[in-house]
Parts: sequence; structure tokens; C-alpha cells
Amino acid sequence: MDLLKPLIALLAIVNPIGVVPFFIHFTQSFTPAQRQQTIRVSAFTAFLVIALSALAGLKIIEFFGITLASFQVGGGTLLLISSLAMLNAQPAESKPGDVKEGQEKVDAGASIAVVPLTIPLLTGPATISTMVIYAEKTRHLWQLAVLVGYGVVIGLVTYAVFTASGRIAKVLGRTGINVMTRLMGLMLAAMAVELLADGLTKLFPVLASPVAH
Repeated sequence: MDLLKPLIALLAIVNPIGVVPFFIHFTQSFTPAQRQQTIRVSAFTAFLVIALSALAGLKIIEFFGITLASFQVGGGTLLLISSLAMLNAQPAESKPGDVKEGQEKVDAGASIAVVPLTIPLLTGPATISTMVIYAEKTRHLWQLAVLVGYGVVIGLVTYAVFTASGRIAKVLGRTGINVMTRLMGLMLAAMAVELLADGLTKLFPVLASPVAH
């Protein structure tokens, strides 16, 4: 298993920089202490989602009797949809109602660190699918530990980006964030096609057969 691919895929999907405008919007009425608490909870939750997906995701799909090939096709499709959203400069895991829901939570005085900031804006079905697919490719315990370690990396990156959110927004501006989101979306689209191709050839082996002339 290429150990760098899962990390690249995770960085592209989670894309904390693309979520910076939402973070600023949701926490604008927070005190510095509340904002810092939101950052800590978001970073830890992102790690938790990734780690649990890597460790228990396969067991869950086996419990429901789903084949990995089917899951790869479904996961690849989700990644492709997410990448298309990113190419339109939208966070990979977001949907139109998420912003409204987040604002309602702020208005109610509730914490938005977990929902919708971390789930689904940072992590969601595409993230979980990616971790399950790559966890299946592991052949040694240390490789699984590396995947869990990537959850730590994503958590730290999320913490650093959200902490520096004000400076990032000033430096990049809305246009810069959109450009970065689109570039990450392009990378994610290429990975989604690879996963789809792998899953489809497992489901339909004839697709892998050489064409007779």
C-alpha cells in the first residue's frame, strides 16, 4: 500500500483552509476562550472520526454484509461528488443547510464544534469511505497504526489552521481560499477515479481483461 496516498486524500477531503470562512462565520460572536475550546474540540473530533473509521470501519461494513468492492464504488462515487463540490469552491463535506444549522446553533448558544463544523464540514461520508478503503489495503498492524497516526496529523493541521484562521483569511482572501479548494478538488477527483476503477474491476473482472483484436 502506498502510505502517502491516504494522507494526501485526507488533506484534500478535510481541507481545513476551505472551512476557514465557515469557522470565522460560526465563531464571530464567541469569546477568545470559547473560540479556543471550539478549535480543540473540532481538531479532536476530526481525529476521532478518522481513527474510528480506520479501526472499525471494515467490521461495520462486514456486519451489514457489504462487499468491499461495492463499498469502493460507493466510496469512490462519494469522493467524486465531493471533488465536484470542491471544484465549485464548496467544502467537500458541506451541503446548503449546514451553514443555516450552524448559525442556529450559535444563536442558541450551543457549541458548533462537532456539528456542523467537524461533521460534516470537515469530515463525513467521503472521509469515512476513504479510511475504510485504505484500511482494507493494510497488511500489517503498523500500517493500520500509520492510518490512525494520519488522524493525529489531520487533527493537528485542523488545530493550526483554525488557530491562524484570521491571518489566513487576510492573506489568501476569499479568492485564494477558492483557488486552493479547487486545486484540492482536482487532486481528489483523480483519486476518486482510481478507487472507482479498482472497485469496478473487482465487481466486473471482464473490465480488466485485455481487449481482443
